[in-house]
Amino acid sequence: MKNLIIVESPAKARTIKNFLGGAYDVIASKGHIRDLPKNAFGIKIENETFIPEYKIDTSHKEVVSELKKLAKDAKEVYIATDEDREGEAIGYHIATAIGKDPSKLPRIVFHEITQKAIEDALKNPRYIDMDRVNAQQARRLLDRIVGYRLSPLIASKIQSGLSAGRVQSSALKIVVDREKEILDFKPITYYIIESLFKKDKVSLEAELVEFKGKKIEKLTLQDSIEAKEIVEVLRGESFSVREIETKRRKTATPPPFMTSTLQQSASSKLGFSPSRTMQAAQRLYEGVMTHKGSMGVITYMRTDSLNIAKVAQDEVRKLIVKNYGKEYLPAKPKIYTTKAKGAQEAHEAIRPTLMDFTPEIAAQYLKGDELKLYTLIYKQFLASQMQDAEFELQTISIASDCAKLKVIGRQLVFDGFYRVLGNEDKDKLLPEFSPNEKIKLEECSDSEHQTCPPPRYSEASLIKTLESLGIGRPSTYAPTIALLTSREYISVEKKQIKPQEVAFKVVDLLEVYFNEIVDSKFTANLEERLDAIAESKQDWQKLLWEFYEPFIRKVSEGRANIQSQKIAIPIGEFCPLCGKELVQRNSRFGEFIGCSGYPKCKYIQKEQIQDIAVEDFGVCEKCGKPMVKKRGRNGEFLACSGYPECKNTKALNGAKAQMQVLEDVKCPKCGGDIVERMGRRGKFYGCGNYPKCDFIANFPPTKHTCPKCNGVMLRRTYRKKPVLECFACKERIDDKEE
Repeated sequence: MKNLIIVESPAKARTIKNFLGGAYDVIASKGHIRDLPKNAFGIKIENETFIPEYKIDTSHKEVVSELKKLAKDAKEVYIATDEDREGEAIGYHIATAIGKDPSKLPRIVFHEITQKAIEDALKNPRYIDMDRVNAQQARRLLDRIVGYRLSPLIASKIQSGLSAGRVQSSALKIVVDREKEILDFKPITYYIIESLFKKDKVSLEAELVEFKGKKIEKLTLQDSIEAKEIVEVLRGESFSVREIETKRRKTATPPPFMTSTLQQSASSKLGFSPSRTMQAAQRLYEGVMTHKGSMGVITYMRTDSLNIAKVAQDEVRKLIVKNYGKEYLPAKPKIYTTKAKGAQEAHEAIRPTLMDFTPEIAAQYLKGDELKLYTLIYKQFLASQMQDAEFELQTISIASDCAKLKVIGRQLVFDGFYRVLGNEDKDKLLPEFSPNEKIKLEECSDSEHQTCPPPRYSEASLIKTLESLGIGRPSTYAPTIALLTSREYISVEKKQIKPQEVAFKVVDLLEVYFNEIVDSKFTANLEERLDAIAESKQDWQKLLWEFYEPFIRKVSEGRANIQSQKIAIPIGEFCPLCGKELVQRNSRFGEFIGCSGYPKCKYIQKEQIQDIAVEDFGVCEKCGKPMVKKRGRNGEFLACSGYPECKNTKALNGAKAQMQVLEDVKCPKCGGDIVERMGRRGKFYGCGNYPKCDFIANFPPTKHTCPKCNGVMLRRTYRKKPVLECFACKERIDDKEE
C-alpha cells in the first residue's frame, strides 16, 4: 500500500512526486473542493449560531471521487495544503469531503518545496488546527454576509450590478478620499532663489537657508517682489566659506521581501500588477526545472514575516564571502522584524531556496515573468545579508553679511549591498575649500513654483497603505485590487489608480449609512480579532454575531430610509444591443443616454451628430471618432463621441477644423468621399461617412489602383522621390504625375 499526499495544485503535486518516488501517491485537489454555494446565501443562522452550508462544486466532483478512492486504499493520508489559514481550511474541507476525521489526518507544512523540506515535514506531521480553520471560516462568512446583504441594497439604491465588501470598500474609500483631495487641492505659488558659485571649473548649486536673520524654507517666499529684492541684494554681496562639515553616513541594507513589499517592488521596477506578480511567484514556489531537477525555487510567497531560516543565512553568508570578499560580510547575520500589524512571525520571508541557482543559471531554465521576478527576489535576499553602504557627506556653508547658503556634496566610499542592487544616485563631488575662503557668486535668480496635489495611488502605494493600516492580509492585497478593477470602481491608467464616478456614490452612501464598512480602523480591528481566533483567544461565533446583529438591522433600515440615487429617465427608446429600455442619466461629465441593463449591457447612445458638428469640431486625434461639445464643472469643452472607450478631451477655443473633400477619389471601403482632416499629429485622410466607415490613411489616396493587389494607391514621398504606395500591400511605383 502507498501513502497518499494531498496538495492543492497539479504543479505542486508533480514537484513533490519527483522527490518521493514510488512509495507515495501525490494528488491535487485543484483548489477549494468545498465552499459556500455560488448562487445562494449559504449560511443558516439559528440562536446566534452561524452554520455554513458548504457544497462540493460540480467541477470538483470527479476530483473528490478520485480522492475518496485513493484515500480508501492508502496506508496513510497526509494533508499538505499551503501553510496559511486558507490552506488550513482547504485541508479541513478535503478531509471532510473524503469522509475522514480532520482531527486525525496527519497534516504536513513546509515553507519551501525542496526534497529536504518535504522529507523533514513528513517526519514531523501535526494535525489540522481548528482555530486557524475557524479564523478562515469567520473571514469567509463575514465576507459572504456583507456581499449578500449589502450589495443588493447598494445596487437597488444606486445602480444595478454594484457590490460592497468588507475589505474592498475600505480600500475603495482610501482611493476616493485621495481623489477628493486632488479635486479640492488649491496650489500655493512660491519662489526659490537659485544661486550658482564656481570653483576650479566646478559649478556649485547653493540653497538659500537664511536671509537677514530669517530662516528660508520651501514655502517661505510667496511674494515675487520679495524674491526679486532678495536676488538683487545677493548679487551685490561678497561671499566666503564659513563652515565645512564632513561626516560619514551609512545606508542600511533592505530587508528581504514579504508579500506586500514584493508586490510593491515588482510594480515599480518591473511594471507588474499585484495579480501578475503573485501568479509568477506561485509558479516559482510550486516548482520549475532547475540544474538540480524540478523543485520550488522560492519559499512560500504569501507571508508577512521577515524571518530567515538559519540554514539559509549560513548559505548566503558563504556565498557573499566567496563572490564579494570578507569586507562585504557583516560580523553577525542580519535579523529583521516586520512592522505589519498581526504579522505571523512563524512564517519565513520570501527568499530563494537554492543560492547556487543564480539568476545567470536561472536564465537557462526560466523565461519571461518567472525569470524577472526570481532575479528580483534573489538579489534582494542576497543584498539583505550584506554590509551597509557608506557615504561621505560634505556640507559647505557660504555666507555674506546678510545671507547664508548651503552646498551639499556626497560620495560613495563603500558600496556594500549596492554591489548587488546597484546605486542610482550619482556622486556629487565638491572641490576642496578652506575656512574664510572667498568665493564668487556667478549667477543668481528666482524661479516660480507651485505646490502639487497629492499623487494618485499606484497599485504599489495602495498596497503599502493597506498594510500600514492593517486592512487585509498578504493573501488579500492582489485580489482586492483585481476585484475593484473588474467591478469598474477603479481604472489603472499610467500606473495610477483612478476612481470612477460610481465609486464616489458608493463610498458617499456607505460613509453615511454603513460607516464601519469603509472605516479603516474598524476593518483593521476586525482583522486583529480574526487573528485572535487563530490564536484561540476569540470565539468565532461570537465575533460573527457581534458584527451581524447591528449590521443586518442597518440593512433593514436602509431599505426603507435610504433615498434612491438612481437618476434614470426612460426616453421611450430601446437598446439596439439587448433590447432593454434606454434611459437618460447624469454623470460628472454631463447627461448621457445608456442602456437600463448596465453593467451587463454597456451601450451608450452617442450624441446626435450632424455633419456640421464634424465640420465645427473635427475628429478625435486618438481614435478618429467625431468630437462633440459637452459641459462640465469648468464649462464647455470638446470630448470624443466614443466615450467611455476613448476619453480624449480638449479645450473648446480654437478647436474648430476645416475639412476638404478630395476630388475624383472615393473610399475603397464604402465608396464615400475622402476628406482631409487635421489631428494632433498633423494631416490625415478619412472617409466622410465616419463613423459608419472607419477608413483612415496617413497619405492622400488617389484614383489609381495597385497593379499587384488592386488596392487603393496613396501619394507620398519615399527617399525624396514621389511614389504611389498601396494602402494594403505597400507595393510602390513611380508617381509619373508628379
